[in-house]
Amino acid sequence: MPPRALKPVGVVLVDKPAGRSSFALVAELRRRTGARTGHTGTLDPFATGLLVQLSGAATKLGPCFVGLDKRYVTDIDLTSRTTTADPEGETTEKHEPPAESELEQSLARLRGEIELPIPAASAVKIGGERAYRLARRGITVEMPLRRSQVHALDVIAYTGDTVRLGLHVGSGTYVRSIADALGGHCLTLRRTAVGPFGVEEAAPERWLSVADALGRLPAHAVARVPAGVRERVLAAEAEDDAAAGGR
Repeated sequence: MPPRALKPVGVVLVDKPAGRSSFALVAELRRRTGARTGHTGTLDPFATGLLVQLSGAATKLGPCFVGLDKRYVTDIDLTSRTTTADPEGETTEKHEPPAESELEQSLARLRGEIELPIPAASAVKIGGERAYRLARRGITVEMPLRRSQVHALDVIAYTGDTVRLGLHVGSGTYVRSIADALGGHCLTLRRTAVGPFGVEEAAPERWLSVADALGRLPAHAVARVPAGVRERVLAAEAEDDAAAGGR
């Protein structure tokens, strides 16, 4: 099969392990299929959980999957901050953890529509260069604020030094920024859902059909791609399935 082919066509849900980059998993699927491959939103290397991949002609539907709400579970160390707000950074501050009542007050301020600085270790460009590359060279810059929507921010477990939170957030929300706002840093981060897709559905050999995937998305998300493009992708998938005898 030629590189960057438009077939096979489909949506692949992957449960990313810790230590692997999102790009490595995309490249792995590309090598396996020989098809054009993309993703709908990265996860940091230390994070785990749902990565939605698009194969072949389905990559043209990327805008339909961008902007979906996300769900996460994170463990936060409340006793220290790091340069990256995750376990990969250097410790910049150590302190006593907040009392449970203080923690709840802080959580209350982080629900709803909020503005927080983008993490310095993010892929956002500052002056034309990725922020994480500047951070690796020890260059400190003032990170821009990002407006985010936090639909739910719930305590799952609390030990005093650490807290496990369940989050339902709008697209573009940095959980590491929330951890830093609480005076801590993420120890773990797991994405459990992207829009209507859950990590429990993830399986390397299981492909969702484009028709099924689009049928689960809200109408406004589907409408981000012109109807003609969607029809051509569905036609390509139908041809692919007919040639393969169905996946």
